[in-house]
Amino acid sequence: HVQLVESGGGSVQAGGSLRLSCAFSGLDNDAYAMGWIRQFPGNEREAVAVIDSHGRATYIDSVMGRFTASRDDADATLDLQMNSLQPGDTAVYHCAAVKQSGGSWPLMDRLLSFGYQGQGTQVTVS
Repeated sequence: HVQLVESGGGSVQAGGSLRLSCAFSGLDNDAYAMGWIRQFPGNEREAVAVIDSHGRATYIDSVMGRFTASRDDADATLDLQMNSLQPGDTAVYHCAAVKQSGGSWPLMDRLLSFGYQGQGTQVTVS
């Protein structure tokens, strides 16, 4: 049973920082890409960052240079450091995992469409 549990959300003023954490369990021995998906107040969703099983991270343009994702497979944790937050970053942030192999889509798209997801944590920037 896969579980992804996020923590660390909250409210912050524009320009501030937050660090999100995710504790995951139940993944099988296949290689997984891990990442973060956000859902905006109008329900639009987008993948924000993905880290493959080799530790290589990819970000969407709007967060490049502001967000940093990291994973520690030994501790089964995934973090997202968010700096210079803007009101447009307001969303529910979900930790997500998807098997790295077995698809031709880019990892970001597969994470968004097929990944396991946690319940999410609210981030509000004013």
